[in-house]
Amino acid sequence: MSVSPLTPFKHVTFRTLWTATLASNLGGLIQTVGAGWMMTTISTSDDMVALVQAATTLPIMIFSLAAGALADSFERRNIMLVAQILMMAVSTILAVFAMAGLLTPWLLLAFTFFIGCGTALHNPSWQASMGDLVPREDLPGAVTLNSMSYNLMRSIGPAVGGMIVAVAGAAFAFAVNAVSYIALIRALARWKPQRAAQILPRESFGGAISVGLRYIAMSPNLLKVMCRSFLFGLAAVSVLALLPLVTRDLVAGGAFSYGIILGCFGAGAICGALLNARVRDRWNNETIVRATFLIFSFSVVALSQSRQMWLSCLAVLPAGACWVMTLSLFNVTVQLSTPRWVVGRALALYQTATFGGMAAGSWIWGVTAEAHGADGALIASGVVLVLGAAVGLRYVLPEFSKLSLDPLDHFNEPALKLDLRPRSGPIMIMVDYEIAQHDVNAFLSAMAQRRRIRLRDGARQWSLLRDLENPGIWTESYHVPTWLEYVRHHQRRTQADAEVFDRLKALHRGPNPPRVHRMIERQTVPIRDDMPLKSHTDIP
Repeated sequence: MSVSPLTPFKHVTFRTLWTATLASNLGGLIQTVGAGWMMTTISTSDDMVALVQAATTLPIMIFSLAAGALADSFERRNIMLVAQILMMAVSTILAVFAMAGLLTPWLLLAFTFFIGCGTALHNPSWQASMGDLVPREDLPGAVTLNSMSYNLMRSIGPAVGGMIVAVAGAAFAFAVNAVSYIALIRALARWKPQRAAQILPRESFGGAISVGLRYIAMSPNLLKVMCRSFLFGLAAVSVLALLPLVTRDLVAGGAFSYGIILGCFGAGAICGALLNARVRDRWNNETIVRATFLIFSFSVVALSQSRQMWLSCLAVLPAGACWVMTLSLFNVTVQLSTPRWVVGRALALYQTATFGGMAAGSWIWGVTAEAHGADGALIASGVVLVLGAAVGLRYVLPEFSKLSLDPLDHFNEPALKLDLRPRSGPIMIMVDYEIAQHDVNAFLSAMAQRRRIRLRDGARQWSLLRDLENPGIWTESYHVPTWLEYVRHHQRRTQADAEVFDRLKALHRGPNPPRVHRMIERQTVPIRDDMPLKSHTDIP
C-alpha cells in the first residue's frame, strides 16, 4: 500500500472529481452551520437542535442499502448526477423559504432530511467508485483523501458559514449551498467511466438487496467492522450534535464561535488524514481503533468541562483526528474485503451502521442534554466510547485483506441435454468427494469455509452428506432458484476462494475429479392416458 496519502492525485479523473467535491463539501458545511444555528433561533428545545444532525444522518441509515444496490446495478456516475441535482433543487427551495420567513422547526428538519436523502443516494456510488478511479494499491490513500476532502472544508467551512450566518443570515448560507453543487455536477457530466461488459442480466432490485444482506451476514470480518462503526457513530456524534448547545450554553458564544470550534474539529481531521498512512504502517488496525476510541472519549470529557473558547477549540482537535482515522480505516477495510460486484452494497451497509449509530446518538444525546445539560450528555458519550474500545478485546478488528478479490473466471457453462431457459429451476447441485478416513477432519474444516462461501454467493439449503454404505464418499449439496442464479453464483467466485477448492481437490482420493451432478427439480403430477408425453426440449 502507498505510504504517501497524496499518491492517488496522479490519477487525473480522481483529482478532477476530488477537487470538484471540495466546493460541494464547503457548501454542505455552510448549510449545516446555517441549519444548526437557525434551529437555535426558531426553537427553544435542546433536542430539536440535536435533531438537525439526526435529520441529516437518518436518511443515510434508511436508504443506503437501496442506494448500494443501485450502485452495483447501474452506472454510478448517473446515480451521482441525479443525487447532486436533487440536493441542489432542495437546497434552492430551502433558501427561498428561509428568505420568505416561512421556516418552522419541523419544516427545517424536513428540508434537512431531503438533503440527507440525496447524500444517501450519492455516497455508496461515490465510495464504490474509488476502486474504479485508482488501482488497488492506491485505494487506502484515495479513501483517506476522500475523507480529507470533507474535513479540509470542515476546517474552514464552519468558520465561513458562521461568518455568513452572522453577517447575512442563514437564508444566504442556504443559497450558497445551492450554488456549490454546480462544480461537481459539471465534473460528473464530463466524466466518461469505462463501462464493464454485462454478461448476465441485471439483478432485480429486491434480489440485489437480498444478496447484499446475505453477503454481509456470511462475512464475519465485515460484521465486526459494522458493529464497531455503529458504536463509534453512536458515541462520537455527540460532538457534532451538541456543539451548537456547547457554544451557546457552555462557552456563551454565537454563530461565528460555533463555526470556529467546528473548524478546529475539521483541522484536527486534516491532521489525522495526513498521519493516517504512517499510523497504519506502524500499528495494527485494532490498536489504532482502540486508541482512537479512548482519545475521542478524553476529548469529549474535556469539551464538557471547558468554559473557554480556546480550550474548547483545543479539545476538539484530537477528536477530529480520531474521527477521520477511525472512519477511513473502517471504510478501507470494507473496500479491501469485498469484491467489486457487491462493494456498493457492502459500503452502503457499512454506512447504514455508521449513520444509524449517528442518528440514534443524535437523538439520545439531545434528550440527555435536555435533562442533564450538554456537559452531562458529553460525559455519557465518553463512557460509551470507552465501552466501544473494550469491545475490541472480544471482537478484534481484522487487518486489511491482502487476498485477491478479482473474479476467478474459471467457470464454463456446461453443455446441457435439456433445453433450459435462464429462469428454469429450482436447480439442485451435488458434488461427490472420496475422502480417506485420516483426512476427514481437514475435509470438514475446508467444508466449513466452503459452506460460508456458497451461502455468501447465493446458494441455499446447503448440506453435507456421508454415504452410510461407503463412508469414504461425501456429497456436498445445495440449491439455487434458477439456472441463471447458478451461473451468477459461479461468476461471483473470487481468486481468493480458489484456495478452499484447491484444498478440497487435494483431499479427494478418487481417480477422477470430484463429480458434479446438476439437476432440475420437478413436481410429479398424474398423467392421463390421453395426454401426449413431452420431450425434454419442452421443459421450461
